Amino acid sequence: MTESAGAQPLGRPGPNASPTLEQVARAAGVSRATASRAINGLPYVSEKAREQVAHAVEVLGYRANQVARSLATRRTGSIALVMSEPGNFVLSDPFFARVLRGIYSGLSGSQLQLVLLMTNEQDEDGFARYLCGGHVDGALVVSLHGEDPLPSLLVEAGLPVVLGGRPLVRVDAPYVDVDNFNGACLAARHLIDTGRTRVATIAGPADMAVGMDRLSGWRRGMAGTGFPTDAVAHGDFTVEGGAAAMRRLLESHPDLDAVFAASDLMAVGALQALQAAGRRIPEDVAVVGFDNLDIAATASPPLTTVRQPIEEFGRTMTWRLLAQLSGEAGLPPSILLQTELVRRDSA
Repeated sequence: MTESAGAQPLGRPGPNASPTLEQVARAAGVSRATASRAINGLPYVSEKAREQVAHAVEVLGYRANQVARSLATRRTGSIALVMSEPGNFVLSDPFFARVLRGIYSGLSGSQLQLVLLMTNEQDEDGFARYLCGGHVDGALVVSLHGEDPLPSLLVEAGLPVVLGGRPLVRVDAPYVDVDNFNGACLAARHLIDTGRTRVATIAGPADMAVGMDRLSGWRRGMAGTGFPTDAVAHGDFTVEGGAAAMRRLLESHPDLDAVFAASDLMAVGALQALQAAGRRIPEDVAVVGFDNLDIAATASPPLTTVRQPIEEFGRTMTWRLLAQLSGEAGLPPSILLQTELVRRDSA
């Protein structure tokens, strides 16, 4: 099969229509995949096909002049880090700071610039248009919720994408994740091994794979013990959310003697709520978190937690995207990083 089947007559769409990738491909006489690769400066596109696509882009006005300039230079020299969370949440959460540190480490020596984008509910369409508009060479997308259409939109636009975390919907994009399931299982079994019999959990958001996987892992760790698993409250990965969830658990299950919180920030909130209720830690209630953030070691008492390699997570995402941009073959569709239990005084 050849790349080019003969260019079709060109003509701009109507005044209210935006040209699509399919129209560019048809006008250039190439496949949709070839048009996408040419637009994104990827290898394995002939010079003739690249020139035909560049001409179609210019005539049709596809993504305006930004794409035409990208075709001329092949690269923008930048990648985007997309945080699917509001800015105030991202900037106050130490997890995202460490992810960012890992990404910067992964970009060392690449001469690529990093563009940081955070959710703006008032202009979600503009958010996607920017990413698909030839402004960046690729994107790292972190903290997806529910059936977020953004990854599919980016893939369909031909933009190289690596996802941080397992997506909840099927999308043809590689992802890097942490073994949340087995990490949570370790936490539950540790609490059982220390003699706890009424173990609760503060789970993460129900619309995120990380929240679902850590809840499932906790349930797996409790399986076969004969102890109940009905003491579940959801939080939002914040200290305040963890404290509120802990208060709900104490009200509905006053006999609980242990809690696994699906993040260190929620675990710190749980510590605060337990202490305010007069519960001693770990004598009355043992607490285990997840992340191994700096706050875990300085909490009162120091927090037993599940360590996830956060900076390695950022570096690995970056490596995977850069390898894709360089045309490296045989890349893994997914990468799973391991977790481990870090024992301190809270459990």
